[in-house]
Amino acid sequence: MLEALSTTNIIIAAIIICSAYLVRGIAGFGSGLIAIPLLALMLPLSIAVPLIVLLDYIASASHGVKHREAICWRDILPLLPFSIVGVLMALYLFNSVDAQVLRYGLGIFLLLFAVYSLFSITPNAAPSLLWAAPGGTLGGFIGTLFGTGGPFYVLYLKLRGLNKTEFRATFATIFLIDGIGRLIGYMATGFFDLALLKVVAVAVPLMAIGMYIGGQIHSNLSQETFQRGISILLIVSGISLLLK
Repeated sequence: MLEALSTTNIIIAAIIICSAYLVRGIAGFGSGLIAIPLLALMLPLSIAVPLIVLLDYIASASHGVKHREAICWRDILPLLPFSIVGVLMALYLFNSVDAQVLRYGLGIFLLLFAVYSLFSITPNAAPSLLWAAPGGTLGGFIGTLFGTGGPFYVLYLKLRGLNKTEFRATFATIFLIDGIGRLIGYMATGFFDLALLKVVAVAVPLMAIGMYIGGQIHSNLSQETFQRGISILLIVSGISLLLK
């Protein structure tokens, strides 16, 4: 697989992966939004998506274990049943849903919410856990269809008013749990072959470097700067959905 790429493309791919996981190290999410569209310029999506899903899973395990005391289970547990519902809905509708229309609608929604949240950084009080219903359902549904369900979990956690360390650790745990189904699905359909695993082995050190640098930056960020950064990443998410 790597043999088919030129030296220049391999270097570019390495920079993309390292940069994407630097962002994830800072914010706790966003690696797929950055890496997949750019890697798709030189790799087929059938390679790029499973590659980033595997790397994201490793990255989430790192954040979840390192900051396990900051995981907000009270915010995760109400989310899980609805996430499962979303995954099942997506599997059922996989071949019949109008993906283009759905992407446009979701992209516009994310852009509007993110622009609004730039001017409203922290809610006065944590909103009801009932937001777990749309957050979990949309996260599971869109994540299964397009591999980009993270922004809806981010919206939910942002509304719940978590601090930056709780946010990163809690999102990582949600992704770990939600990602099990995706990993099983990729394995069942044969995407995880030996060639892909070789690419993963090469990419893991690049991911680790990016995560480490991002983690150092995260430690020095103020809560306000972190929240604004999350809003900007949500804008990128919306644009990414509109351009797919």
